[in-house]
Amino acid sequence: MENGGGNLEAHIEALLSVEKQMRQAGDVAATRKSVTDILQLCFEARAWKTLNDQIVLLSKRRGQLKQAVQAMVQQAMQYIDQTPDLETRIELIKTLNSVSAGKIYVEIERARLVKKLAKIKEEQGLVAEAADLMQEIAVETSGAMAKTEKIAFILEQVRLCIDCQDYVRAQILSRKISPRVFEADTLKEKKKPKEGENVVEEPPADIPSVLELKRIYYELMIRYHSHNNDYLEICRCYKAIYEIPSVKENPTLWIPVLRKICWYLVLSPHDPMQSSLLNSTLEDKNLSEIPHFKLLLKQLITMEVIQWTALWNTFKDEFENEKSMLGGSLGEKAAEDLKLRVIEHNILVVSKYYSQITLNRLADLLCLGIQEAEKHLSDMVVSKALVVKIDRPTGIVCFQKAKDSNDILNSWSMNLEKLLDLVEKSCHQIHKETMVHKSGLKV
Repeated sequence: MENGGGNLEAHIEALLSVEKQMRQAGDVAATRKSVTDILQLCFEARAWKTLNDQIVLLSKRRGQLKQAVQAMVQQAMQYIDQTPDLETRIELIKTLNSVSAGKIYVEIERARLVKKLAKIKEEQGLVAEAADLMQEIAVETSGAMAKTEKIAFILEQVRLCIDCQDYVRAQILSRKISPRVFEADTLKEKKKPKEGENVVEEPPADIPSVLELKRIYYELMIRYHSHNNDYLEICRCYKAIYEIPSVKENPTLWIPVLRKICWYLVLSPHDPMQSSLLNSTLEDKNLSEIPHFKLLLKQLITMEVIQWTALWNTFKDEFENEKSMLGGSLGEKAAEDLKLRVIEHNILVVSKYYSQITLNRLADLLCLGIQEAEKHLSDMVVSKALVVKIDRPTGIVCFQKAKDSNDILNSWSMNLEKLLDLVEKSCHQIHKETMVHKSGLKV
């Protein structure tokens, strides 16, 4: 035995005898004190193996009180950071983990223990093992855990999944957090629990505030959407970060975020959500602080053909500077996608001003070859951004407006009315001619 031999063992035996009497008598307070005293003795003697053995022994004693097990786990958790080496620390965490497994009254302690063990595994470079450990715990069902601690735990699960490149599981876990939870009024007074309700524990001091958790959540979502090059969702995430008061009040923080919003708006495919975000961003007064980007967004909403080479020469340096800004580079395919968005914008502009145009002239306006121009047109038709018909033998492109079912039905009804009018007029003319012919015969 360490530090103390038989003397420690004698003290433990005496306390175990007291614990047995108090447990059988149903004295909760005395049982808890006996249990914690045994652990304190082992800790003071630095007998770590004995401590682990006693934790397991006390938890398995017949009719052991829940309050005693809870007090024992909570007491032992305070010793984790004071262990002499990593091996001892891991052994103690694993012992407490096995004791608390399957016991709902120590579910919060178990979650915290798993988080500590996962952190150690990650520091050792075993990220996959850390992710698997964290996924064993479902904190969303824990009623006694504080909301901020639940969110922080789920965000840690998401981060480890993204680090392992397990994007499917990361998405599933991220859906456990509703973005509305970050919009709740944090200044509201906490209601006192009613009788019979679970008492929510205070979160540990190292758990961030709701607004800080909001920032972490959206940063993780940016990492997830960057994997799929979903530029519009990335833009919405940066927009949410931009709205955080601590970010909006500090120009050194909001300028890089606003730059990212502008870039990802330009990179996003044209659709109603993108148009709405584009117009709301242009109305932002802070955009005047970065006039280059205001000019870039204005070019997108102006229905004029954009020359790709001129645009790239103007904004190339700003594009390259993003690598050193908050959030890093815009992605490997960003430059290609930027050119693609400019081409799509130009095709939309041409469709607005022309009902028919030759392929040669369209290719000249887009600064592309004929085959490439036709390919981009076809892609936009497939994505339902445009309604186009190409007459290949004559080389003419016909732009048409997209019609919904009501428009088609209205056009049919108008055609039928015209047809019936013609039939009526024809019948009238035939009748008139017949009458004239009959009157001529009578004469």
